[in-house]
Amino acid sequence: MRRTVLVRLAAPLLAVLLCASCGEVWNDPYPAGDRGRNILYSAFTDRPKHLDPVQSYAEDEARFTQQIYEPLVQYHYLKRPYSLVPLTALEVPAPVYLDAAGRTVAADSPAVAYSVYDIRIRSGIRYQPHPAFTREAGGGLRHHALDAGTVTALRSPYDLPDAATRELTADDYIYQIKRLAHPRLHSPVIGLMDDYIVGLKDFSARLKAANEALRDAGTPAAWLDLREHALEGLERIDTHRFRIKVHGRYPQFVYWLAMPFFAPIPWEVEKFFHQPGMAEKNFNLDWWPVGTGPYMLTENNPNARMVLARNPNFRGEPYPAEGEAGDDKAGLLGDAGKAMPFIDQAVYSREKEGIPYWNKFLQGYYDTSGISSDNFDHAVRVGIEGEAGLTPEMEAKGISLSATVATTIIYVGFNWSDPVVGGDSERSRKLRQALSIAVDFEELLSIFANGRGIVAQGPLAPGIFGYREGRDGFNPVVYDWDAAAGAPRRKSLEVAKKLLAEAGYPDGRDARTGLPLVLYLDTVARGPGDKARLDWWRKQFQKLSIQLEVRDTDWNRFQEKLRKGSQQIFILGWNADYPDPENFLFLLDGRQTRVKGEGENKSNYANPEFDRLFERMKHMSNSEERQALIDRMVRIVRHDAPWMWGYHPKDYSLAHDWLANSKPNNMARNGLKYLKVDPARREVRRREWNRPVLWPLGLGLLLLVVTAVPAVISYRRRERLGARGGPQAAAAAHQAKG
Repeated sequence: MRRTVLVRLAAPLLAVLLCASCGEVWNDPYPAGDRGRNILYSAFTDRPKHLDPVQSYAEDEARFTQQIYEPLVQYHYLKRPYSLVPLTALEVPAPVYLDAAGRTVAADSPAVAYSVYDIRIRSGIRYQPHPAFTREAGGGLRHHALDAGTVTALRSPYDLPDAATRELTADDYIYQIKRLAHPRLHSPVIGLMDDYIVGLKDFSARLKAANEALRDAGTPAAWLDLREHALEGLERIDTHRFRIKVHGRYPQFVYWLAMPFFAPIPWEVEKFFHQPGMAEKNFNLDWWPVGTGPYMLTENNPNARMVLARNPNFRGEPYPAEGEAGDDKAGLLGDAGKAMPFIDQAVYSREKEGIPYWNKFLQGYYDTSGISSDNFDHAVRVGIEGEAGLTPEMEAKGISLSATVATTIIYVGFNWSDPVVGGDSERSRKLRQALSIAVDFEELLSIFANGRGIVAQGPLAPGIFGYREGRDGFNPVVYDWDAAAGAPRRKSLEVAKKLLAEAGYPDGRDARTGLPLVLYLDTVARGPGDKARLDWWRKQFQKLSIQLEVRDTDWNRFQEKLRKGSQQIFILGWNADYPDPENFLFLLDGRQTRVKGEGENKSNYANPEFDRLFERMKHMSNSEERQALIDRMVRIVRHDAPWMWGYHPKDYSLAHDWLANSKPNNMARNGLKYLKVDPARREVRRREWNRPVLWPLGLGLLLLVVTAVPAVISYRRRERLGARGGPQAAAAAHQAKG
């Protein structure tokens, strides 16, 4: 009997141990049916707000939009410096230059009035399946007059039957360019494009008037059909050709053609989503994008999970056959010529906290991961000479590390309109130069960024034409060249103090009044985590006996200060829109000041010579002459010091060894189609890294059995006695025992 009791009590323990022996993973967050499938797993932290290409501009949105939409051109995945290659276009468009009378002139002619881009797109490209394209036998669009009950019952647009497709045409690109001016949408680039695309400003005004007419007619929500409104700078040539006419010479325009702003949108889709009841269910292009790209969005729950699935109508695209030095050795050319995409599905889970994200990556449930400051030492070890490598734990897992300097600058701006730190006087210039020397950005990167970045020597980021490295590229106002180390060395604090005294502030006091110098840093308040960083800033200024007052504010108030020019010192950053020096140097163009022109020159810096050189440089093709102009401009702003040049962040990312073809690309986010996974290897690793630790459970169950057996035996003995003699015998036995 005791044996029977023990077997019954031990049965759960035996079941657990048997289950463990079969290698089952208990903590897998994905459905069992997905195991072994050709799926990429990743995560996102910030929910995307806009997936409509007319409005989308953020990086957290681009990871989705750039897999779905196809602009005319794209950046070569492997080559550096960044170069454009055709995507849906047959070639990268090159402009023809015209004078005011429409006659062809040379590119360098002073008579250039217009740049004309004739664009040819490939035939046979088809959209993803979508009910917006479905037609009746008679040719009418089947799902464009849905009743309210049908719309209410839909969980997704794909619930409708008979999804169809059609061929991409030139009209779809024309329609999207017109959408930039749509009065009910808010494109972040319309202000810039107004200045370049011929007739766009007038077109915007006419669309606004047409929209107001609908409102006056009592139909404010009626669909505004952009096909009915002509735009002077756009011309349809035929089904697969169209023309864009641009004011003046603007060679950077071709870079804009690589952005989702210039991706095609079919009118049928916009009209489909304009039906009554659609907006209430988030059925719109912001939520359900439609494109010709390799993937389509099949699940959109931005608070939890988003899924991209292979577009069954995608034509296929060959993997690049060439790259830069080292790509072949790194295994990045092994799939040359093979048809992309390689992955069937990409599942993105939202992770609001960094620790769960990191732990799931280490468990193999995410294929890639960035590295937060909290996890940096766990993942990366930095050598004596500053080179970064993986820790032994990461190497043992087969994880790879990639690092690239971002085409970004984080800078500290001085408001040129401020009477103390701004302006063209020697007094304010030497004050700015002294501060530029005293603020140790090398230390900032070491303390707050785990060394992930390089200190900027001027306004241009690495990878951009005009940027110079080494001895040719260091800033002599802030650094001396250390020939022995082969690197720049920050000037001593004594040099900064001497400049400060020459500026009229010996020992941090105004020589004219004797009062201590107090400066103000305007910044966006984030929380208690920023206290250490702000204390660091105060200490940097204190080196020169200057008192720094930090003025915390929210983002909207901060932007208002920039608009009014009421800030003194501030911290901002700039990510390159395209790989051209104009995209950085225009931040210091005097005609782009924030106060006077609502431009991106938030320092309100103005130097007539710089502006003159910028006007010459901005429309030139890359050449020795352009490089010489850039060098002169950089020397000017180094001397004037309207910014403390700050640093260029370095992006670190990790990938498991079952992920192939991963290479960072700072100019594009359409990299999903190039990636490749080995699902079988991933499953082996997941089982290896996630074996259940069962001995605590087994020990607990064993203790439970040991403590339970005496009680069970006693209970069964009393039960047996009662069964033999009935209630009277049991009572007698109890009295006798007593």
